Amino acid sequence: MVEGIAGFLRFIRFSHTVFALPFALGSMVVAARGLPDWRVSAGIVIAAVFARTAAMTFNRLADWEIDRRNPRTVGRHLLVGRGVAAGACAISAVGFLACSWWINPLCGILSPVALAILFFYSFTKRFTHFAQFFLGLALSVAPVGAWLALTGAFAFAPLVLAGAVLFWVAGFDLIYATQDYETDTREGLKSMVVWLGIPGALRLASVLHLASLVGFAGFGYAAGLGGIYYFSLLAVVAGFAYEHREARRGDIDSINRAFFHANALVGAAFVAGVWTDILLA
Repeated sequence: MVEGIAGFLRFIRFSHTVFALPFALGSMVVAARGLPDWRVSAGIVIAAVFARTAAMTFNRLADWEIDRRNPRTVGRHLLVGRGVAAGACAISAVGFLACSWWINPLCGILSPVALAILFFYSFTKRFTHFAQFFLGLALSVAPVGAWLALTGAFAFAPLVLAGAVLFWVAGFDLIYATQDYETDTREGLKSMVVWLGIPGALRLASVLHLASLVGFAGFGYAAGLGGIYYFSLLAVVAGFAYEHREARRGDIDSINRAFFHANALVGAAFVAGVWTDILLA
């Protein structure tokens, strides 16, 4: 039982939940101008976990045969069977929809749209080189959804943050996708890496991360955050610098370090800066 759960968590890369969740939590605290009611906070976290689990299991199912031919991902199908993956996807999708309605009617109404965006990403590399940007769009839903959960209305600040998240995710996925350049080319799949080549993709990733940093600063301005938040962005800069330094090494271990460690630092620095700024204001 324990081994089965552990295998499933590796199958969906549950540890990578730390990438999207901080931006939902940061948006939540800004919208509430403090710590919100525990019911809404729990709803946001649970909805985010359900959404990501549904998206990841759907992606694994969509890419099942491709992953079996990719040396990097060849072992994924050994962790969980297709039936279990399909069942987990369905349960998670229903859980996300139900949780969204539980939070408030607007979130409930928009939840199928969010789910459609998450699922649509899995097919994009079959027809467009902009797949990384669609992944960024999928993760950018999180801060907007958290804001809607608290306020029940759209606002400018979470949209700015969504843009920053979109550029951040597209940038780090470009780095991560360099591992699959040969497989994607052989399989006839599309991505910015296939289109631009590895050196060009890494240059574009740098530009996107610079744009995301501007977006994070813009979110601070739109949300009325202070010096503590802007100081925390120095850690974000450090995370980006480390990520691109490791990515330039080109080996798989360096890319994985760049992907996980740097992006975990970016998310942690962001949410720590937001929370500290709001709660000490």
